[in-house]
Amino acid sequence: MAYIIKPLITEKMTGVTEKLNRYGFVVSPKANKIEIKAEVEALYNVTVLDVNTMNYAGKNKSRYTKAGLLKGRTNAFKKAIVTLKEGDVIDFYSNI
Repeated sequence: MAYIIKPLITEKMTGVTEKLNRYGFVVSPKANKIEIKAEVEALYNVTVLDVNTMNYAGKNKSRYTKAGLLKGRTNAFKKAIVTLKEGDVIDFYSNI
């Protein structure tokens, strides 16, 4: 399995989680919605109603420093937003 790389724990995603019972994950670019749904249900023992996915392209970035112009690229990744059944909750902080 191992399609889920990490959960998204940001201020914006936390607001969506509290209102709509949706959780965000960074997933493997090769994973499809069926594989993501199966893995979330197996890992967290919840019922998944819907999975939405988004592909993010890496962006070119540059900055000026004393050493000169530094150029780089941000990572490309795939994000999945998972909607759970009413009453189901995922606690990301339980195993810390």
